[in-house]
Amino acid sequence: MFSGSIPALVTPFDAHGDFIESAYRELIEWQIAEGSAALVPCGTTGEAATLTKEEQFAIVKICVDQARGRVPVIAGAGSNDTRVAAANLAAAKEAGADAALMVPPYYNRPSQEGIYRHFAALAPRAGLPIVLYNVPARTVTDIQPETLIRIVAGFPEVFVAVKDASGVLQRVSQHRAALGAGFCQLSGNDDLALGYNATGGVGCISVTANVAPRLCADFQSACAVGDYARALELHDRLFALHVALFTDASPGPVKYAMTKVRPGFPAGLRLPMTPAGEAARKAVDAGLAHAGL
Repeated sequence: MFSGSIPALVTPFDAHGDFIESAYRELIEWQIAEGSAALVPCGTTGEAATLTKEEQFAIVKICVDQARGRVPVIAGAGSNDTRVAAANLAAAKEAGADAALMVPPYYNRPSQEGIYRHFAALAPRAGLPIVLYNVPARTVTDIQPETLIRIVAGFPEVFVAVKDASGVLQRVSQHRAALGAGFCQLSGNDDLALGYNATGGVGCISVTANVAPRLCADFQSACAVGDYARALELHDRLFALHVALFTDASPGPVKYAMTKVRPGFPAGLRLPMTPAGEAARKAVDAGLAHAGL
């Protein structure tokens, strides 16, 4: 259903933390023009944790309106409360999203059975496809392969893809062996996307694509046609930037990088997000230079 380079969009704020719609619409136009295959508004990189529900789905609606059906929109909609997650799914559908990106319950630290029950409760009333988002570093909850397979096999019409930021590449093969090549597997780690695609992945929900959408799209296109020599060349060109964007609390470094590749882009962050420190800025500058940006 989804493939290629899919930016987890940053959300532009001014110095007071107010959303800037015009900058967001311009960002979406640039992303589509540069070859991004889909868009993820209000994910982790979009500072969703700092948005009210009203703000979050108003932003999703703006993304849908600006995309105008040219690329799919996958709305960040997860919650650690199953009832809130269900309400978020309804709001994402009402906003016009094509799918929702859903983390397992964070902070609560459910068991594998609890993770399954959370998603099983959402499935009958989902209303739109769900991309499972496994990011243990953020949620302290890891969807183990056996649990993911159980969720997808139980509700294949709902759970159509995974964004896997576990960092465990062997899971691509485990998922594929049980669910088949048709199950959509997307990397959640830019620096591992080459290996992820080589073992059966079909794309990446990417932080770096905010800053280097054309290079990320070209990298994914090379992987898609099996040109791994070209993909490795682009991976090497982007690797320092991939790493630099996580040398400080995200999305501080990527917001800083945006001001370098798109002068005038609003660099404001919502509290308690913090700007990139000096070491991170130097690393980003070096990564941008290595990438030729």
